[in-house]
Amino acid sequence: MIHKLKRTISRNLINIPGFRTHRKIVVIESDDWGSHRMPSKKVFNQLLKSGIRVDNCHYCKYDSLESEDDLSLLFDVLNSTKDKNHQPAIITANSVVTNPDFDKIRKSNFTNYSYKKTSDSYKDFNGSENSLDIMMQGQASGNLSIQSHGREHVNIMRWMNYLKQDFKETRLAFDLDVYGLSTTITSEKRKSFLPAFDFETEEEEKYGNMIVKDGLRIFKEIYGFNSKSFIAPNYTWSKSLEKSLSDCGVKYIQGGQIHRYKVNPEDKSYRRLRYNGKRNEYGQIDLARNCMFEPSEKPEKDWVNSCLTEISRAFRWNHPAIICSHRVNFMGSLDLNNRDNNLKLLKQLLFEIKKRWPDVEFMSSDKLGDLITNK
Repeated sequence: MIHKLKRTISRNLINIPGFRTHRKIVVIESDDWGSHRMPSKKVFNQLLKSGIRVDNCHYCKYDSLESEDDLSLLFDVLNSTKDKNHQPAIITANSVVTNPDFDKIRKSNFTNYSYKKTSDSYKDFNGSENSLDIMMQGQASGNLSIQSHGREHVNIMRWMNYLKQDFKETRLAFDLDVYGLSTTITSEKRKSFLPAFDFETEEEEKYGNMIVKDGLRIFKEIYGFNSKSFIAPNYTWSKSLEKSLSDCGVKYIQGGQIHRYKVNPEDKSYRRLRYNGKRNEYGQIDLARNCMFEPSEKPEKDWVNSCLTEISRAFRWNHPAIICSHRVNFMGSLDLNNRDNNLKLLKQLLFEIKKRWPDVEFMSSDKLGDLITNK
């Protein structure tokens, strides 16, 4: 009882600072679009048979490159509910723009890293050949706002180092075109490959800042516009990255309310409070997620009502409700039930939002950033 009371108090206290508005604004931020993560059910079964418990990681179990069907069915749900302005629900689809080119890396005997653009990744995946075109249609129709999630979802120097050392499970996964084995399911004593900008040395910091600039360049090349906002893979970044993002025109930085932050790569990270409207020294504005909708992670949880409670708390403090909901929740290539069940929950959530707050406004992250800037 005391623990529950403390949690309730802390969750309300963290909502005190930040941008305020009487408008009922709902933003859905969704990471990992464009990343291929688990290539196929066949690969999943091969890894499981080898003794790697991919069945204990919901990303390995459900997350794969978005298919044409995944996108079309998601858009149907988003279009099922209109806000006060008769606009459909919109997802900020934070996308990486490349994936590792396993063949080229293999041919170099792990001496050189190579990537392929997501525009090529889509063409190589069965059922995803036209996904980029459909995403662009979603952008045009107001179902998606595509924003930057970096170049790839891989800490390249760290991953390549372990590959060169021939770590057994890392190499097995590589042989099956998989980079994203979570540390929670591998027997290897190593750090995660997923936080692309988790710098530990000045060399990694310099390399990572080159990568983020290259990723934003490729983003414009693929999508035809610059990304106004950015979210680092695994919510991990440092001060120097903010400067590089600013140099490339990024105005808004997405993330959680609490951020593990480094000023210098050799420093220990410290916990930093983030809130909507907080500005850094480059004038960039923080956007802070204050609601969660992640049914793939814990299917037994009542995600609709828990998310509605968090939205209600945000509105009580006159804050926008920014919902974190990763791509994995809406993917069906590995398990149709994952996608279909979660889309039903999303549709229910949107219906309840409109029912409880008829004056709701669905908004993308970049548009919320513009609103905060211009207030």
